[in-house]
Amino acid sequence: MVLAREIGAEIVAADSRTIYRGLDIGTAKPTPDMRAAVPHHLLDVADPREIFTVAHYQHLATSVIEGIHRRGGVPLLVGGTGLYIRAVVDGLQIPRVPPDWALRRQAEAEERAEPGTLYARLAKADARAAERIHPRNLRRIIRALEVIARTGEPISIQQRTQPAPWRVTVVGLRLPRPMLYARIDRRVDEQIAHGLAEEVRRLLAAGVPPEAPGMQGLGYKELIPYVRGDLTLEDATARLKRNTRQYARRQEIWFRRDPRIHWVDVGHAGPETVAVSIRAMLAVTMPSLESS
Repeated sequence: MVLAREIGAEIVAADSRTIYRGLDIGTAKPTPDMRAAVPHHLLDVADPREIFTVAHYQHLATSVIEGIHRRGGVPLLVGGTGLYIRAVVDGLQIPRVPPDWALRRQAEAEERAEPGTLYARLAKADARAAERIHPRNLRRIIRALEVIARTGEPISIQQRTQPAPWRVTVVGLRLPRPMLYARIDRRVDEQIAHGLAEEVRRLLAAGVPPEAPGMQGLGYKELIPYVRGDLTLEDATARLKRNTRQYARRQEIWFRRDPRIHWVDVGHAGPETVAVSIRAMLAVTMPSLESS
């Protein structure tokens, strides 16, 4: 926010959960005041029941970024969904294979009967894709197998890249792991205090099924058993903290592979200090920002 205000930027959300309407507390979505202070894009663009594909996100994000450039602004692609960011920055060529619901239901049944079987199958069929997908990311594993089944070719071969025609600077924020985990725990406690359980209850009451894509995100899948009376709030909170820490580790592994990232060690630095560091990096790659 501080950096965006300083350089006159507009924020393009790259988060696979803030795209969904009604998922506010659990996704730590920017507040109305934040959105009023700095233009935000690609928030609340999908129904939580909807399967929102990477290809759909790529199309919308590219269109938004082009619009910001036409207005003479600076787009800041902000978020932690690595595949969304890669789809935009690297121009990932995504296979145009429609969902095969019968195949997906069968695959899910096989995985329930024998956990790990789908990842093992993917590792044999497309080792490169298996290296990039976490063994517990069932949705992406099934999608990779689906593409192979429909096209006869590994998804890793079909996911070619065509870099975006923009000058790109990639910046990552880094915290010592103990400090990161402490922040995660504090944020979860704040989300619970601010009504996360009530938000989950409201979504379910509105007819959003528990298995809907939006409800499978962190904060929602952990609180559903509590709302249903199958888990205590204490246990649900502990599960959410654990799952969020695990997700943060997976994010770190994903982004560590990208040599383009300029890492900023945040530590105890405040937003203003972090903004100064990032702006200094941007001044090197985008000299026009020095006078902004």
